[in-house]
Amino acid sequence: MRSPTSLGVRRLAYAFALSPLLGAALAAGCGSGHGNGSSFDAASGDDATTGDAGDDAPCLVFGGCGGDGSGGDGGGTYSDFPSQPVLDSPDGGMAAPPQAPGLFGGADAGAPSGGPCLIEPEVGSLYPDNWLRPRFAWVAPGGENLFELRLRVANQTSDLVVYTTSTQWTMPKAMWDALRSHSADVPMTVSVRGGVYGGGVLTGEALGSSGSLGIAPVEAPGSIVYWSIIVSSWTASLKGFSVGDETVGSVLTPAQVGQFSTSCIGCHNSTPDGDYASFSSSSNSWQNGFADIRAGMTGQVPSWLGAAGKAAVESTQMGIHTTSKAHWTTGDRIEISAHDPNDDGTSELVWVDLEAQTGTAMGTLARTGDQRHAGAPAWSHDGNTIAYVSTEANKDGRLDDPDKFSGDHQADVWLVPYGNKAGGNATALAGASTTGAREYYPSWSPDDHLIAFTKTATGSMYNSAGAEVYVVPAAGGTATRLSANDPPACTGKTSPGVTNSWPKWAPSVGTASGGRTFYWIVFSSTRDPKGNPQLYVTPVVVDAQGKVTTYHALYLWNQPAGENNHTPAWDYFQIPPPPVQ
Repeated sequence: MRSPTSLGVRRLAYAFALSPLLGAALAAGCGSGHGNGSSFDAASGDDATTGDAGDDAPCLVFGGCGGDGSGGDGGGTYSDFPSQPVLDSPDGGMAAPPQAPGLFGGADAGAPSGGPCLIEPEVGSLYPDNWLRPRFAWVAPGGENLFELRLRVANQTSDLVVYTTSTQWTMPKAMWDALRSHSADVPMTVSVRGGVYGGGVLTGEALGSSGSLGIAPVEAPGSIVYWSIIVSSWTASLKGFSVGDETVGSVLTPAQVGQFSTSCIGCHNSTPDGDYASFSSSSNSWQNGFADIRAGMTGQVPSWLGAAGKAAVESTQMGIHTTSKAHWTTGDRIEISAHDPNDDGTSELVWVDLEAQTGTAMGTLARTGDQRHAGAPAWSHDGNTIAYVSTEANKDGRLDDPDKFSGDHQADVWLVPYGNKAGGNATALAGASTTGAREYYPSWSPDDHLIAFTKTATGSMYNSAGAEVYVVPAAGGTATRLSANDPPACTGKTSPGVTNSWPKWAPSVGTASGGRTFYWIVFSSTRDPKGNPQLYVTPVVVDAQGKVTTYHALYLWNQPAGENNHTPAWDYFQIPPPPVQ
């Protein structure tokens, strides 16, 4: 079991999710576009500011966003970058020529636009200070074969300047460790130029992407477990890693599940202690199950799962389910699940007493005032409230496409009290119950102040290209669309259109000077040039006045790029460390 470190690699937590359609349906179009940075008042829900939609992206946390700009360790200037340009020699590629600095000329030389399109990191993104070392990757639209990458940081004595013939460059770990130690909350800008090199001459020099980046003065905690599909072999499993890891490891395969025989696991969650993955088995008529994910105990059935509780969770047509830290102790170990016992779409919310040995282990939660069906519940950490999706579009306890059903063709996030298994009056969540829209997959922030959710105008709630991620105050208010929905503008792609979905919060928040609170969200998106689902992380920062600022997305380059990686969970999972390359 991995012990804590300064990088926040402590107890890993995770779950995963599963979807019934895959393959081609998951391979949506490649992503692009560039959106506004935005913020709202978390208390009132009022829209507060809108940033520039250009490659400058939103205001980062330093300077005018609440930081003091003095650097993560109290100020000063540093020499973490070399004073001379880096001439890169990529593996298997041609080394940058020694005369490259002279070929490119001054920092402003060349055409002012039309150069390489930086897709990683996205301009306007904010790194956690325990992130894996940055990888810079770009697309060369004009056949460029020689590139200049420049990173300017306010408290560094020299710019980092890299010349390379590759379309990507990864910062050495020692350099990143120094930079994140010295330059958190400090203004920085990135730019990339390109040109066609041949015969000792550079032609067509042009500036590509340029704009702001930042390093947050806090870590992103815990670990991420996600559902991975290798379409060519139709292999589906749970994989995971801690923030900062450069590889991913296997967490759970169907063959390792000890509770029952299954070929597919998903629609998942983690238990609040991080010891077990909970999931639905699509090959068992959607029974729910639990499996240990700790090192050396993979797949084992929990000792606390009683005979009656086991029979209840193994009822057919059990959907997405949830647990709460407030109801996860001996004698009070409860699961909330969607349940469609008649397999006719009339799904309800049920409670399951997981420890029950005999007697009644499952009952229905009342949702007084809501006449529609229920799906995709999420339970607040304080145990008081359940957010769920009110919709006519349910199948097997899971969410479907409202257009396939008669009557109301929308879906909304509603709230209902737990009420010690009784439920109570259900109410629509203002900001996540818009007429005509489909709002679903709610997720509570670790302090229960915010709810993230997915929203689309049309299509299936399982896999809609139009899906986007929003956040709203848990008390209700105006929802804010995350800037992270938008891929880089230079790719020519826009959102809606890149399947941004399934947001999950990091398991705890960080605080910093100026009364700022940092939240982190992971979600899946098909913006990658290959069009397959991949995982991205973005922060949501709340200042002392309650105003929330959102940022662009960071790609997790440790994940296998050729696999379909989606439906992540983020927690303090106690998963084995991934292999070291």
